[in-house]
Amino acid sequence: MAAGNDQFSISGPTYLTSIDWTNAHHRRSIAASLVKGVYVLEGDRQDGRQGPECLAPPWWEFFQFKYVAPLIESDQCIFGAIFEYRPWDYSYHYNINESPRYVIAFRGTLLKLGSLARDVQLDIDIIRNGLDRTTRSTIAISTVRDTVAKVGISKVWLAGHSQGASIAMLAGKMMAKSGIFLQSFLFNLPHVSAPIERIGDETLKHGIRFAGTIIKAGLALANAKNDRNKDPKTGNENRDSFAAISGWIPSLFVNPGDPICSEFIGYFEHRRKVESFGFAAKALARKTSQTSLGNLVLNAVGAQGVESSEPLHLLPSANLIVNLSPSQDFKQAHGLCQWWRPDLNLKCHAYKY
Repeated sequence: MAAGNDQFSISGPTYLTSIDWTNAHHRRSIAASLVKGVYVLEGDRQDGRQGPECLAPPWWEFFQFKYVAPLIESDQCIFGAIFEYRPWDYSYHYNINESPRYVIAFRGTLLKLGSLARDVQLDIDIIRNGLDRTTRSTIAISTVRDTVAKVGISKVWLAGHSQGASIAMLAGKMMAKSGIFLQSFLFNLPHVSAPIERIGDETLKHGIRFAGTIIKAGLALANAKNDRNKDPKTGNENRDSFAAISGWIPSLFVNPGDPICSEFIGYFEHRRKVESFGFAAKALARKTSQTSLGNLVLNAVGAQGVESSEPLHLLPSANLIVNLSPSQDFKQAHGLCQWWRPDLNLKCHAYKY
């Protein structure tokens, strides 16, 4: 028997009897529901549900979207999907010009045997900064590029939860480096670092982060003596990818009770505090926020044969939306369903590089 939280009539935002596409709550709820639809699509596949037994369709049909195609790897597991907005009742929608044409959504780790091993491997790849070298990310980026080429920038949204948010973030970053900034909804995006945000003492938290900034600054200075940042053919400095994507401002949805994503709160707020100390501090904050301590250490000691990709969680700009509603446990804090609740207590802040 399917879990009740997979049934839209039980756990979905059925209260949204009309949609205003300029309403942030409506946009967030629809994006999260489409991501949930991808989870349930793979659940339907693994559990052998077909036709009227399928639980996934209401998660997009309720909002008058059409399921266009799945994103799958060779093992046939569905990790993402393309949805097309096709309204048939215009009295249900307002400010329709602000709606997307397509939403490309990505699920996170699914605790079902048919996909668990591959999903866990992807989680490890995220920790090792190796997600960009996976087949799943290659398929995702290619799909996003093709869709944008078909309908244009303003009509394509990205959405993802947890691992799926990392895939959406990678695709969004790749597009941003080409000057294409997509509307993106990243729910519980993993921040691969020590969960300092979980420390209750604000002074201690700030002290730890400030010490980390000083250490990273020293390591960055040491690394500047080598030629790792130079193009091997021309000897010229490569374009600053951090600055190149600064115009892309994805929406990050974070719960402080979720250690997987909560460090984004401190990542942005600490940078803001350091920047407020003056010009030199601002330059320091920007420089040290572009790389991780782990990568700097590996580069400083000249480690060979290690993962050296840019840490995925590092962002120059973002709309950070923090859910301050109390969560009873990790499952609630990390869950996707929290983001379509009508009674959320949200704190929002735009951080621009």
